[in-house]
Amino acid sequence: MQEQIDRAHALTILILDNVLTDENIGAMATVQLTPRSLAVHLTRGEKIAGLLGDLEVARDSVAAVDVVTDPLPAARGLRAPGLALPGRRKVGTWRRPGERTFVSVRRGQPALRVRLTGERYDTLLVGTDDADRLAAELTR
Repeated sequence: MQEQIDRAHALTILILDNVLTDENIGAMATVQLTPRSLAVHLTRGEKIAGLLGDLEVARDSVAAVDVVTDPLPAARGLRAPGLALPGRRKVGTWRRPGERTFVSVRRGQPALRVRLTGERYDTLLVGTDDADRLAAELTR
């Protein structure tokens, strides 16, 4: 029994080592705006590490937008599911009572925080170098 548990843990560690290495830890999600929607496209590593998929929401569901200069502490609650590398990276779903947040952020990069209504997630917190420009476009 202990041998089976050890093998399962080794497999999990192997997967994480293959997903987020020093070479690809800087890979990031992209945000795409269209007249009707906001889409978040994740890298393969983010999808695996965060147990997430690409996300598209209607622009009509956007209630508020702001730019977060230090996004790592902005992801609050329990991570379920997802991955957090303390002080470096957070990818996944963060949950608090009455709130579910889609998170893909990294140290040193601003993030776009989008509050939503009527969608699967209540908030999107996505790191992007164009956070100021995207926030301005979304608030028009």
